Amino acid sequence: MYKKRIRNINYPLLMFLFFLYSEGLFAQRNLEVKTDIPLDSIRLSDPYILADKASKTYYMTGTGGKLWKSKDLKLWEGPFTVVETDPNSWMGKRPMIWAAEIHQFKGKYYYFATFTNREVIIDTVKGNKIERRASHILVSDSPEGPYKPMEDDTYLPADKPTLDGTFWVDKDDKPYMVYCYEWLQNGDGTIEKIQLKPDLSGSIGEGKLLFKASDSPWSKERTTDGKIIPNKVTDGPFLFETQTGKLGMLWTSWVFGDYVQGVAYSESGTLDGPWIQEKEPITPPNFGHGMMFKTFGGKLLMALHSHREGPNGNYIRIPNLLEVDDSKDKISVLLKK
Repeated sequence: MYKKRIRNINYPLLMFLFFLYSEGLFAQRNLEVKTDIPLDSIRLSDPYILADKASKTYYMTGTGGKLWKSKDLKLWEGPFTVVETDPNSWMGKRPMIWAAEIHQFKGKYYYFATFTNREVIIDTVKGNKIERRASHILVSDSPEGPYKPMEDDTYLPADKPTLDGTFWVDKDDKPYMVYCYEWLQNGDGTIEKIQLKPDLSGSIGEGKLLFKASDSPWSKERTTDGKIIPNKVTDGPFLFETQTGKLGMLWTSWVFGDYVQGVAYSESGTLDGPWIQEKEPITPPNFGHGMMFKTFGGKLLMALHSHREGPNGNYIRIPNLLEVDDSKDKISVLLKK
């Protein structure tokens, strides 16, 4: 979710950032609702799919804040507008919405998303203006919304750009948001946790570091003088447990010009880790920001987006589904032949 022009950045990443800005703005316009749309005809970054057992319906959201629904994961209806933000809040009148997720918890549906108010600048680092951006949670009685703000105006510090918040109930039975603290400000992106109130209406205490982008052995970038160093980006965390009870986390970064997803595992079985990074990415190049869900038939699938460069130099991003084996301590992705 890194959509900001940076100095000394490589060309593929620069075009990726430009595309995400464009996609975020375009996706929030009023679009005509269509039916029987194949999954590979939908353009969507950061797809997140909720398999809602009550309605036997799959609900997909992501960057842009729109909603798609399907009965079979093949043909989709949408996009629907489901988010109602407060124009008088820190988000402003028309916040950009990135990396949205829908989580069902204690009879309600919660919309975790990153909201950006481009009219408010919170910091300037190395000449780059950092906009007001944060992970936040909305609530609804229905998976189809509308999703509205709750009690707390702010979940995370206003002077820190945070993004890609996701949900986890840890071994202490307390709910947490796991999110990224953006590298644009701290220089080495992190993944952190913060405890949530029992009804998710706000946060409790302060965030705690889980790991840094530089902890990864697989993410890499080149400096202007050609030196290879760890990439600074953390993106798209998603928590899961294998059938053996092993706690893992999907997250995404870059290998030079390729957007790639890796995985880490917690030695303690809790969010506190320590988190041990796998040596190699778990998905092919230019697939990332994944999550996993079980189909109504019991198959474990990973939803993530692919991207390719379009004729105008921008990236085209399409949701994909990959089958996953989680029967052992570590997951494996069953790639299509």
